[in-house]
Amino acid sequence: MSAHGNTDMKKQWVERLRKRKLVKVVGIRFKPVGKIYYFEHGDEPLVYGEGVIVETSRGTEYGTVVIPERDIDEAEFNIPLKKIIRKATPADQAQLQENKKKEKEARVICLEKIKANGLEMNLVDVEYTFDRSKILFYFTADGRVDFRQLVKDLATVFRTRIELRQIGVRDEAKMLGSVGICGRELCCSKFLGDFEPVSIKMAKEQSLSLNPTKISGSCGRLMCCLKYEQEAYEHLNQGLPNVGALVKTPQGNGTVVSVCVLKELVRVKLEKNAENVISEFKKSELKVLKDGAKSHHHDDDVDMSALKELEGE
Repeated sequence: MSAHGNTDMKKQWVERLRKRKLVKVVGIRFKPVGKIYYFEHGDEPLVYGEGVIVETSRGTEYGTVVIPERDIDEAEFNIPLKKIIRKATPADQAQLQENKKKEKEARVICLEKIKANGLEMNLVDVEYTFDRSKILFYFTADGRVDFRQLVKDLATVFRTRIELRQIGVRDEAKMLGSVGICGRELCCSKFLGDFEPVSIKMAKEQSLSLNPTKISGSCGRLMCCLKYEQEAYEHLNQGLPNVGALVKTPQGNGTVVSVCVLKELVRVKLEKNAENVISEFKKSELKVLKDGAKSHHHDDDVDMSALKELEGE
């Protein structure tokens, strides 16, 4: 590239920087392991863990600072940021605790109304907005539920806005919490702010058992932790032959019978003296003559339709 071309690129880069508009923001959470929302920073200094009062689409809410003040390009946000109203006061914290007490009372009343209306639904959680302008009731159900009469009954008791929100089994597990098969607290209720898509393909590429009881979590869906090492497996799998591939080895041609992805070792069936012998080779010792199936996993006799159900929300 010519010197003139470099100069033009530098000018364009400087111009983009000049036009950049930075805004001071803080990241706020409204639940211990909820999504992080950004708000424009006010004049008061804020630190991690500090309580704040903000205006949201649901009304006035109490949140906690989880990302201290930082400058971010305004272009990264699709909508204008709302400003933090103020730091939380002792009175605000007292109201937050009072709301929690009222939520327990509202739960008991809602359960009574559900039973009285004969509704097939499972109440999971109850949440007051900070200003008590609305009560949200989260529930699960096998299908659609006609809860119009239930809303009327609840509105008569609480005399405020009522919202019933049907959630999935993953959200239910996140709200209720539990212990996974690993013996630790569920990731979703401990630190995962958002759910990421998890697929059967991930279990296959990681050579895991396709037994639903071994790859599904307490929610009955695929375990979130299948996602953690997926990038590493995708990278390693690129250089490994698939099960069933015909390969050339230092001991002759053979067929791949299994693959250890993390160790990058391949077990090959060789025919020697009219007998089949299984030998292990490093991937660098092999040359693929004809590739096999796309998966390293033996999925014979596996009910794929049943496994697909584990991918749902």
